[in-house]
Amino acid sequence: MTEGHGLQQLDMLRQAITPLTGEAGDYDELLALCRDKSFVLLGEATHGSHEFYQARAEVTKRLIMEQGLSAIAVEADWPAAYRINRYVRGLGFDESAAEALGDFHRFPLWMWRNTVMVEFVEWLREFNYGRSLESQVGFYGLDMYSMYESIYHVIDYLEQVDPEAADHARQSYGCLDHTSDEQEYGYGVMLGKRPSCEEEVVKQLMRIQGNAADYVRKGGMLAEDEQFQAERNASLVRNAERYYRTMFTGRISTWNIRDRHMSDTLEALRKHLTSRTGNSARLAVWAHNSHLGDARATAMGEQGEFNLGQLTRERYRDDALLVGFTTSRGHVSAASAWNGDVELKTVKPALPDSYEHLFHEIGEEAFLLDLQDQRVAAILPKSRLERAIGVLYLASSERRSHYFNCKLADQFDVVLHFDTTRALEPLDKVSEWTDRAPETYPFGV
Repeated sequence: MTEGHGLQQLDMLRQAITPLTGEAGDYDELLALCRDKSFVLLGEATHGSHEFYQARAEVTKRLIMEQGLSAIAVEADWPAAYRINRYVRGLGFDESAAEALGDFHRFPLWMWRNTVMVEFVEWLREFNYGRSLESQVGFYGLDMYSMYESIYHVIDYLEQVDPEAADHARQSYGCLDHTSDEQEYGYGVMLGKRPSCEEEVVKQLMRIQGNAADYVRKGGMLAEDEQFQAERNASLVRNAERYYRTMFTGRISTWNIRDRHMSDTLEALRKHLTSRTGNSARLAVWAHNSHLGDARATAMGEQGEFNLGQLTRERYRDDALLVGFTTSRGHVSAASAWNGDVELKTVKPALPDSYEHLFHEIGEEAFLLDLQDQRVAAILPKSRLERAIGVLYLASSERRSHYFNCKLADQFDVVLHFDTTRALEPLDKVSEWTDRAPETYPFGV
């Protein structure tokens, strides 16, 4: 790209963006694009940037108040999120949002146990107060790592509605009782040291589905919700068993199982919420860009991986809006190793051949870019690097660990760029996290 062409490109992008200034109307353009969509997918370029979580919360609040959003579905396990769902609807025994977040007890804690989540959960509970069950906004999880927690919740539910069926469930799930570690189960099956439990978990799901009408016949809407949560837990156990059984055969197969599960859970949730009111449910989805951007536009798709964003577009077409988030530099809450403590880390300035660097050159601290505008799509490079930071940030291997090639205009419908981001504040403080920059910032030495 010649220097003259680059300057022209930047000038055209500057004319195309909508600056975000912190004013009340910042997201008016985004809300207008959401208006007729049943699914608004709100991403994040990291699992630990305050601005991403705050923006998603603010956009979601407006979707609830102005457009009648039905629920929020997040990249979190069903049982832990359902405890929050009970709290925001005035159910359960938790007395605060922080307490309701208590089932998020596995790495990475800060992903959902953070100060932005506490504020949003309390806001949602207040919004729901005094509203009928069918008009309340729910909070649900799409992920599938909680196999043993979900088994507990299935049996607990059956103990209340059908104790004999609970005994059958204990027998079915007994196949998984030889260990409480999901990966150990999968490894044992792969080595042939223990039998697969696939048949048992599938049969248990079918039993709950087959008895659903009997379980909810006299209980009304609340009983329907509780039966639905038990069925989703049973479905999670079935898919998680398959996930851990195939974990050691290759990354692509397990990634696809996981995102297929999230997609199927989202569809089941849409149907359930629609049946409650008779009106088509509308949902916001919170997850990482790598799950919500269309995989076909990235190196993931070239490797045979699909994701929730691609599956949502394929299933619902123009009824979904995919919103990506990017940042150029700043700080992030992340770990250095799996199961490690959360640390406040300095995010290196974006690589020169990345979309993030291009957006930094625009010179605006925060802005919205509508990628559905054909003029914008024509301005952007067809393919370029994009950064992704998950629960780990490995600055020493930045290019290899955190960048991939993509076609941004095909990956998302809209991008929100926050040029300098600050670290998400965890509820669970550790010595490696502090809310001020390290003394060596910005040089890192």
